Amino acid sequence: MSTSVLSSLKVIARPKIEPKPPVIGKRLKLIERLEQQKEMAQCLIDNKRFEAFKEKKVKNPETGEITIQRRPTTVRPWYYDSDEYYYLEIKVGNKPIELQKGKPAIDVGDKAKLPEIIDTVIQAVEKGELDSALLKPAVPKKVRPKGQ
Repeated sequence: MSTSVLSSLKVIARPKIEPKPPVIGKRLKLIERLEQQKEMAQCLIDNKRFEAFKEKKVKNPETGEITIQRRPTTVRPWYYDSDEYYYLEIKVGNKPIELQKGKPAIDVGDKAKLPEIIDTVIQAVEKGELDSALLKPAVPKKVRPKGQ
């Protein structure tokens, strides 16, 4: 009598998989944006033009085939300068995060330090130091009554 192939496998009951907390996805998204800002800052230092692309699915109306196209997109810098002295703001939902009460900007100094400072912020995000800002609920838009 021959043995079945399946009998050589270890069979178990389906394990319960816990969902990941939503803050993990928000951290990853912020890190991705910070990496983009770092790349933009490096282009500023090297006097190169920064280009960002977004992938978009496009359906051909004749064939119905879906293709992915890379299209250029505009990315605004999170850093700014005043007389060649640079500052950096970390943004979530296009709004700057207050790192301390009433203080959203990071004092960078020379533009050559921007990538180093952004790396430090990425490390802080990975350790969960900005989780409270990531989990803040968005401020709802004011609803105006009809007729006004």
